[in-house]
Amino acid sequence: MTANHITLGDVTITRVREYYGPVEMTPETFFPESSPRTWEEHSSWLEPHFVDPGTRIVNSAIQTWLLRSEGRNILVDTGVGNHKERPYSPVWSRLDTGFLANLAEAGVRPEDVDLVVNTHLHVDHVGWNTYLDGRTWVPTFPNATYLISRADFDFWNPANEHRPLLGRGNQNVFEDSVAPVHEAGLTRLWEGSYTIDSNLRLDLAPGHTPGSSVVTLASGTDRAVFVGDLLHSPVQFVEPDANSCFCEDPAGARATRRKVLGWAADHRALVIPAHLGGQGAAEVAREGSGFAIKGWAPFAPYAGEDAR
Repeated sequence: MTANHITLGDVTITRVREYYGPVEMTPETFFPESSPRTWEEHSSWLEPHFVDPGTRIVNSAIQTWLLRSEGRNILVDTGVGNHKERPYSPVWSRLDTGFLANLAEAGVRPEDVDLVVNTHLHVDHVGWNTYLDGRTWVPTFPNATYLISRADFDFWNPANEHRPLLGRGNQNVFEDSVAPVHEAGLTRLWEGSYTIDSNLRLDLAPGHTPGSSVVTLASGTDRAVFVGDLLHSPVQFVEPDANSCFCEDPAGARATRRKVLGWAADHRALVIPAHLGGQGAAEVAREGSGFAIKGWAPFAPYAGEDAR
């Protein structure tokens, strides 16, 4: 049976959808280091959830993972957001989705959220940190603490004048989705690792961005790891050295991906990336120089695409 939520130990995980559909990139563009043969050999499970068989455009999910742990509501990543000006990321510009209604359907209002984890500060992970109130961006979750790695906060802060690989693709993001929550005194900038509670821990996992992080769940005998953009597609289970085109430190991203996937395989942990459609997450096993999918999570696959 599939559903929108599962329980691991004492933690309930709910999948909250913002968008699912094409992201206007082919596998060759999105994953330039991957082999076309890999996509062909595994087409039986890559299509249609992860790549459209007709257009060969990659499908991606924008979603938030709602965790209920020790009486608190915790959001892992907050998607793209509505009404955001994204001149160099047109796929995500000026969206008008029903994300907050989907969150309410899961039983959580904005004021009920206790913690927000931004695994990193890319455009599609921080958008619902804020919403537009008149002409002002204000925190969407007024009672929450927003956990942001200091490394990513400093890297994406325009005042520090870094030149990211993403170029202008993240333009306006810090100003409209990060600075307002920081100025409201709601952020906690952490370094190294951060213990959320007895079930959940945050650790740096650099490579995709300098401050990318993963959330590890260990409750009872159950294990899971929320890996953000360590993987964008399950093809990266099979080819763990194949980065997306958005990784700031390609060598670091490969090393981190192998380390985290190795831990997951050895501990029978569910791997939960940010953007997988289909059933959203998988258990993996070591196989040759890479990993194989041992089983999919019991989340209900998304049906159909969202209109932009």
